[in-house]
This record gives sequence, C-alpha cells and structure tokens, in this order.
Amino acid sequence: MGPLEGVRVVELAGLAPGPFGCMLLADLGADVVLVDRPGGSDVGLLRRGRRVVTLDLKEPAGIAGLLRLVEHADVLVEGFRPGVAERLGCGPGVCLRRNPRLVYARLTGWGQDGPLAARAGHDIDYLAVAGALEPLGRTGERPHAPLNLLADFAGGGMLMAVGVLAALLERERSGAGQVVDAAMVDGSALLTTFLHGLIAAGRWSGPRGANLLDGGAPFYDTYATSDGGFMAVGAIEPAFYAELLAGLDLDPAELPAQHDPGGWPVLRRRFAERFAQRTREQWTVIFTERDACVTPVLSPAEAPAHPHNVARQAFVRVGDEVQPAPAPRFERTPPATPSPPVPSDVDTILRDWSS
Repeated sequence: MGPLEGVRVVELAGLAPGPFGCMLLADLGADVVLVDRPGGSDVGLLRRGRRVVTLDLKEPAGIAGLLRLVEHADVLVEGFRPGVAERLGCGPGVCLRRNPRLVYARLTGWGQDGPLAARAGHDIDYLAVAGALEPLGRTGERPHAPLNLLADFAGGGMLMAVGVLAALLERERSGAGQVVDAAMVDGSALLTTFLHGLIAAGRWSGPRGANLLDGGAPFYDTYATSDGGFMAVGAIEPAFYAELLAGLDLDPAELPAQHDPGGWPVLRRRFAERFAQRTREQWTVIFTERDACVTPVLSPAEAPAHPHNVARQAFVRVGDEVQPAPAPRFERTPPATPSPPVPSDVDTILRDWSS
C-alpha cells in the first residue's frame, strides 16, 4: 500500500531524526526493516510500520547479515557519526560495491565533513549555528528552542526523506545509487530561507520578538483566556484583522493603526484585556463563524478530538497509542493504517524480498 510500495529500506537503529525520516518512508508504503542492536533502542512511537531485525553490528556475523539485506535493498539509512559505519564494515564503499543501485542515506547533525563533523550536538546546537535559534523568543529574553521540532525532525528526518526520494527518482534515469549526506545544521539553515528574504527586503530589522512573525506584532501572537487557556491569533491581512476586531467587539476608530509599531503596545493591551474576559471555549465559538485566523491553542492530548482533525482523520490509533496519521494524502495510492513494529529475522526478510 502507498506510493512507495515495493521500495525496500534498511534502517540502522539511531536517535529520533533517522527513525522519523524512516517512519515517513514506511508511512508512504516502503518496506522498512529496522536493524536494531541487541537489547533494543529507544525510538518510541517512531518505530511504527517496521519489521525489526536484531543484529550486533560489532560482530562479523551481524555485519554479514546486514550486507545480505543490503544486496536486496533500495535504500540504507544510517545516523552514526562520520567514520563509524566505515569502522564497522558497512560504510558506503562496502555497501555500494555489494549493491551499486543502493541509495545510502547518512543523517548526522553536522554533516560528513567540516570542523564540527566529529562533534556531538543536539537540535538546539544545530539551530544555533544555522542562525535559526537567535530569532526565536520574546524581546529581552533568551532565545528559546521550539522543542526539537526544527533541527531533528524538519531539518533532519524530513530532509533526509526528501533526499532519499530524489535519489530514487534519479536512479530511474541513471541506474546508479549514490550517497545522500543529510545534515541537521544544513536543514536548519534551509528552513530560514524565508527569514533571510525578509531580512534582505528590510522587513525584519527589529530585535528578537519585535517583528511581524516572532510575537512582536499583537495581531500575530497568543492570548490568555479567563480559564487559563490560550487563543492563537494570526490576523495579518486587513480582512482578517477586521474580523478579529469585530469578534473582540473593538472599534478600529478607537485603536492605533494595525501596522504602526508605535501603537502595538496599546493594541496588545486591548487584545489581552478582551481575551481575558471569556473562556477559551467561548472565544472558540465566537470565532468559529469569523474568518479571522483565530483558533484555540490545543494540547497534544486535545488535538485528536478537534472536529477538523476528526473529519480529516488526522490521527490514528497504532497499538495502544494515538498518533498523527501519515501525510500527505494520495488519491490513488493511499498508505495502509500504520501498524506497530513486528519482530522478524534476516532469512524471513530475504525470502519476502526474493519472491
């Protein structure tokens, strides 16, 4: 099932970014075999849709089993530090000699070369060096990383999946595999392309937290409600801003101009006062009928029950857990519902792949 049906992926167990990227491939129909280490690894929900084979890659028998899989695979994904796969005996040179059509995807924080290539790091570090962390936060406060969503998952796992898909498409023309070097620092920098455009156009010149999209503008921010909840406001365009004011029962003639930064403190105070007068649910009802770009801020636990997410079937149950559903949607080749990981072995996998 899915547009990647028939694509065979070998995933070497790693931390969150690699498993997330391979989860995307599995969601889209690829047959992903997770090669786990003895004792298992902790990648949590990101294991869905895999068959799991346990191999000790520090032992010759484990490497031999892995290379048997590589001979029949389309893709191998590894997230070791540079040089580790080569020392284990499963680097791209060895694997591509076994299978010249193999797409060998390497996902690291700093990439395969450069002064930081061998250094440890986490999402926050890659964001910092990429210039993506400094703009995040309130005026006068420290930069603040948005969980590990940007570098690990968007700039890492998702970018790696895009690279794999591009290499598979190119292989249809050339008949040859290649190495994909996906680095989270590169992906984090890539995600700031729009921001660099705003800076170049002179539309992002204030300090952190004082610009249009970073919480500086009062019409693009969150506001507390009377019950401790929050509403998200994204009323940038004039039509949406007019609907925002109407929903809040505020007269535009009594307020500063929308795009006058000098009047933003007044607007923020008035908006905050209004939102504090009702509960999140009350404001949700008020803005349900208004095209104002105003929505309730839901917790991860609440999101699956939102009517829009229910209608879209945006969340699915995998085993005992509720998880986000595969995306995007496909008209002719919808992926199967994600399933929990299934233990397997090399011989069983190879029999399936040889049939």
